[in-house]
Amino acid sequence: MEVRRHNAAFCSPCFLRHCREQVSRTVEAFDMIRPGERVLVAVSGGKDSLALWDILLDAGVDAAGLYLGLGIGDYSDASGGRARAYAEARGAHLVEIDLPADLGFDIPAGAAAARRVPCSACGLSKRHLFNKAAVEGGYDAVATGHNLDDEAAVLLGNVLRWDLAYLGRQAPALPAGAGFVRKVKPLVRLSERETAAYCVLKGIDYIVEECPMSAGNRHLGYKEALNAIEERSPGSKAAFYFGFLERVAPTMVAAAEEEREGLHPCPVCGMPTVSELCAFCKLVERAGGRPAGRPLRSGRSGPADPAAGRPL
Repeated sequence: MEVRRHNAAFCSPCFLRHCREQVSRTVEAFDMIRPGERVLVAVSGGKDSLALWDILLDAGVDAAGLYLGLGIGDYSDASGGRARAYAEARGAHLVEIDLPADLGFDIPAGAAAARRVPCSACGLSKRHLFNKAAVEGGYDAVATGHNLDDEAAVLLGNVLRWDLAYLGRQAPALPAGAGFVRKVKPLVRLSERETAAYCVLKGIDYIVEECPMSAGNRHLGYKEALNAIEERSPGSKAAFYFGFLERVAPTMVAAAEEEREGLHPCPVCGMPTVSELCAFCKLVERAGGRPAGRPLRSGRSGPADPAAGRPL
């Protein structure tokens, strides 16, 4: 496995060790997961989230999975099947929340009713429900499978718009507080190609297809542009992203902190918001769904991993 930005090539065992070491370095550098903490891994059935869950479980972290059913036809059926199959194979604990069954709406209907593009409605729902499930489940952190390609593309979009609040929040770890659990991204030192290779080598079956509702997403366009630059100049994505974290991100913290001023519990769901009603509850209301105030009725499968609890 050739990794051009490191000017290195790995055999299979060394490549798997490389992936684990990159995650371990990230977790330690950004104080993401502490010994004895419980982590909820947001799993989509794709390569990134399943690779992350696998690496954390192999490291002995007490990591449960959380799958969110979005109601996107066959795609949701297939992605949910991959998440359940992995949990069963590992004997790992999977929490499931299904938008149509639990909240009475799906992403296509919600996006149309709220006049949002599907990816916007999806991202809003994920952020809200990941945090709500972690708070209700007593987890210390939510871990997502955002990789180097994802973070570099998001950074490019935020820089093009000079969105200071978003730039202030674009860190690999966001601390807990004001109703939010800690949010961590342990894969930021690994590319999409590396997480895909990791899954192939570990025999992890993941959904390959892109979400059918992501067509035209600007994020994918930013990825294509950065891929073209990376092809000519290996290491550009890492230099761009980690250069931002080292040199610029500290100056953006104030803009992000300003957004947390005035946070208060949403009167319907209890999650933090600066508005009278949180954006997710507004989405549910417009989509004709059921109020999100009661505790989530989530399905669960699989026992906790017997090796859980050791520090990464």
